[in-house]
Amino acid sequence: MKKIIALILLTFVLCAGALTACSGGGSADDTNKPAEQSSHTIPTEDVTVVFYHTMGKNLRDVLVKYVAEFNKVYPNITIDEQSIGGYDDVRDQIITELQAGKQPTLAYCYPDHVATYLRSKKVIDLNEYINDANVGLTDAQKNDFIAGYYAEGQQFGDTSKMYTLPFSKSTEVMYYNKTFFEQNNLKLPDHWFSTGASDDTSMEYVIKRIKEIEPNSIPLGYDSEANWFITMTEQLKTPYTQAVDKVEDRFLFNNEQNMDFCKKFREWCLNGYMTTQAIYGGYTSGLFTNNAANDSGVVIRSYISIGSSAGATYQCPAKQDDGSYPFEVGIATIPQADASNKKVISQGPSLCMLKQKDSKVNDAAWAFVKYLLTSPEFQAEFSMASGYVPVLKSAFELEPYKEFLAGANNNKEGIAALSAKICMEQESSYFTSPAFVGSSDARDEVGKLLTAYISAAATVTEAELKQLFADAYNRCISLNQ
Repeated sequence: MKKIIALILLTFVLCAGALTACSGGGSADDTNKPAEQSSHTIPTEDVTVVFYHTMGKNLRDVLVKYVAEFNKVYPNITIDEQSIGGYDDVRDQIITELQAGKQPTLAYCYPDHVATYLRSKKVIDLNEYINDANVGLTDAQKNDFIAGYYAEGQQFGDTSKMYTLPFSKSTEVMYYNKTFFEQNNLKLPDHWFSTGASDDTSMEYVIKRIKEIEPNSIPLGYDSEANWFITMTEQLKTPYTQAVDKVEDRFLFNNEQNMDFCKKFREWCLNGYMTTQAIYGGYTSGLFTNNAANDSGVVIRSYISIGSSAGATYQCPAKQDDGSYPFEVGIATIPQADASNKKVISQGPSLCMLKQKDSKVNDAAWAFVKYLLTSPEFQAEFSMASGYVPVLKSAFELEPYKEFLAGANNNKEGIAALSAKICMEQESSYFTSPAFVGSSDARDEVGKLLTAYISAAATVTEAELKQLFADAYNRCISLNQ
């Protein structure tokens, strides 16, 4: 591994300092070179790059390790990495700082966050670096990215622009109490709604049956209300949003088809079949792994939890006094509305670059972006620590990553690998929503809308439901005029 890293670092130095493009391992093939134009060089003077992210300690440790390796190549470039909180915290802080002209150089981001940053005209089109003759990416490096992840950077209404590059990716998966399912002869749900009383592979049937077996349970926990709403619109092919010029035409979620699935989820919630992060008051993994009795001596838990594939280790219960686990955790793909139209959300961070007064800072930031995002070793190590999936095909060929995947199991020691394998199985079903100015507002509003409606204790009339949708639509309009 040390020899591999050393070779990568040496190649990186030679590429960065060359007057013409690095041809990827010494190939003379011109098609493996960036475009024959250059306006960028990596600075040799001292430069500081500010990088906002959301990493906790275990992932930050991996980042810091590779920052140190990067600084062996570029000791003059300081990477001031800052963990800001959650993704929305990063978004909100950057929006504030853009207004004051004090934005970071690099940021973890989701597409709809970048669409909001575009209002400032300070998001850099990365094509000017990707295709640069001195510092750009070779065709081999571009082709090493998993195509769907790379394409996310071009989904901002103008496919000639590239505003993000993928850092690492995750999706949503369905965690389930494998022990409980086996003990009670339950089948895994692969679709949401029952087609009849004996439809024992529907989520609707399974959660009702769990409630009958364990009346104190809340059978299903779903972490992200917004993801659930948006995923249902994709699976059912109902309108959600579109990237168009006219503000009034961007937000399409206010329709009766979407109200219909919300009505079903409200019925589930009122019957005690399910909860969400906002309703429960925390990540539903806490309910899934709960083994503590309440004041009445009752243990309330869920037996299915739908959440991020990157959070697999949090879905595992703590070991008991004898060193065993109270139950095994299974992982499966999320249920679908239509087997012929399988859809599961693609999420996880990308990187965007924001303009600085001194262009040398952006040039330095690009050197760091290129170093991290073309390194299969970094991608593999970050994935093994996080449960995220590497964005480079070559990472999957590394022996340490192969060994990692081979160690997949249903307990905490192998659950991240199992989660990554399920992600890979769903790759052909990934989707991302249109990204435009206001798409982040739409996401926020549908999440709040779903939460408010399904959890309302009082009766909600048809007219009141329509008003909830209309109010959410009107807020999106007012926020973007």
